[in-house]
Amino acid sequence: MDTQRDQRDAPEAAVAAGPRVPESGQVAPGGDRPPAPPPPDSAWRVLLRHMRQSWRPLLLGGVLGLLASVIGLVLPLVVRRLVDDLGADRPVAGVLLLMGALVVLSAAAGPLGEYVLRRAGESIVLTARRRLISHLMRLRISAFDSSEPGDLMSRVTSDTTLIRQVAADSLIGGITGGVALVATATMMGVLDPVLLVVTLGVLAVAGTVLRLIMPQVQRASQEVQQSVGLMGAALERVLGALRTVKASGAEQREGAAVHRAAEESWRSSVRAAKWLALAGNTGELAIQLAFFTVLAVGGARVTSGAIDVGTLIAFLMYVYFLIGPLQLLIRAFGQYQVGAAAITRLQEAERLPAEPENPPAPLPAPETAPASLEFRDVHFRYAPDLPLVHRGVTFSVPARGMTAFVGPSGAGKTTLFSLIERFYEPTSGSILLNGRDVGAWDLPELRAMIGYVEQDAPVLSGSLRENLLLGAPDASDDEMRRVLRTTRLDDLVERLPNGLDSLLGSRGTKLSGGERQRVAIARALLRRPRLLLLDEATSQLDAVNEAALRKTVTEVARTTTVLVVAHRLSTVTQADRIVVVDAGTILAIGTHAELIEAEPLYAELATTQFLPANHR
Repeated sequence: MDTQRDQRDAPEAAVAAGPRVPESGQVAPGGDRPPAPPPPDSAWRVLLRHMRQSWRPLLLGGVLGLLASVIGLVLPLVVRRLVDDLGADRPVAGVLLLMGALVVLSAAAGPLGEYVLRRAGESIVLTARRRLISHLMRLRISAFDSSEPGDLMSRVTSDTTLIRQVAADSLIGGITGGVALVATATMMGVLDPVLLVVTLGVLAVAGTVLRLIMPQVQRASQEVQQSVGLMGAALERVLGALRTVKASGAEQREGAAVHRAAEESWRSSVRAAKWLALAGNTGELAIQLAFFTVLAVGGARVTSGAIDVGTLIAFLMYVYFLIGPLQLLIRAFGQYQVGAAAITRLQEAERLPAEPENPPAPLPAPETAPASLEFRDVHFRYAPDLPLVHRGVTFSVPARGMTAFVGPSGAGKTTLFSLIERFYEPTSGSILLNGRDVGAWDLPELRAMIGYVEQDAPVLSGSLRENLLLGAPDASDDEMRRVLRTTRLDDLVERLPNGLDSLLGSRGTKLSGGERQRVAIARALLRRPRLLLLDEATSQLDAVNEAALRKTVTEVARTTTVLVVAHRLSTVTQADRIVVVDAGTILAIGTHAELIEAEPLYAELATTQFLPANHR
């Protein structure tokens, strides 16, 4: 297909498996030389940027969590008082009432704090997704062509979800756990400094082991996120061409490729789970060793009279109370490693070259004059290590009328349209629209002047109305009816069960190829373009609809500048001028009759399609 060939003249070796950021000083695909991207921020800095709008609920959740921890610190002291009162045969009703109140307060503060934190975490995820989605919508086509859509979708879905874990579990949990750990150690030191030293000695050994484990957790977490992205890319590849896969009898082979990606994701997840489980069990084992060590040493101190039984019981309660803060800290470090890997992938996506963030420009008024176009010695290549696609292309198109581009597949015809739309930038030379270099136009203003119909005529999932209004959301009903008649879609609207509000299926699967092309043309005409680009816009139409659309294009060309890429010369023989393109150069420009006589390549193309010199 000409579109695929032209737009991706670069061989597959130039298309990376995932997002690829041009290195500093490297010319981006299409000759663009974007500024060198700044070095990536640390995971904490990125996280804090996303947390900026949610700091109040995060603070509230942290305070509630600390309140539950403080209550846990007070309870051992209340138990110690209860033991002392029971030993001295004093009334215990007040102490029991205080214990009950503390338990109820802890039961309320803990869950409420967790809910507030998780709600704030979801808000952080939403902020990250909005930021990333906005960036992906502005991606340069060169960056998108170097990426796998499935992997990009994985970064928006699964990677952003992990930010919540870092915010709620790692940051707030780490702070809460650290404060609780320090407070608990302080209380233990007040009860008996000797037993505190014993406890800290055991925990120090466990901390040394954890320092060796955590780097493994980080590496395993990065592998997990990468494998999930690769699995998404493999699945998107198959589902995006499911009809072709089925027609080729390749379901099992392609399914096996997705299965291999899923199995690799499973292996990565199992490795990460192993290291996370080892880290968690190390903390629990340290608490158990500390408990038995304190019990042995504390029992000896009770026997010697250094401390009483109530103090030992309270100290042992604090040892068990350490389980919560330690688990929070271990989980915080573990989740940070997981989240840091996800944040790294988000930064990679956010560092892909993108177009400026500008508001949409208003569509031109109907009385706006048609656009003129000129190419001046344009050279273009998709990447520095790839051959030139265009070699000194020069031609001019006056305002109004139809200009056709013909030539063999891979000649660079569709790429001309991509350069006009600034999907890519020329390596050298200039392109002028209304006498002004397209690089000097604001992109929204430039694209508001242009209507573009791609060869494969993509139709989005949704209703027919939504597809037609995609580029002109404010179009009136009268404009809609006029365009429907012009593109012969009014019969289709009558046949559909819900008219314009009928759903068209994923990628317009409920429409024929010709109907999708007519929808794409109608969508472009609703924008009232001053320059209309039609890339093989009639390739899937039957003879009747092709003739009707040819007449429509001729009428549109009286008030608009129309550029047409065509393989079927029958669709463009009536063009005001025909540009013959071959191997990225302009061979000749003229009418159908002139080129039949003067240009061998065009004459050969016409002969193979049985077109006489006077064909209309």
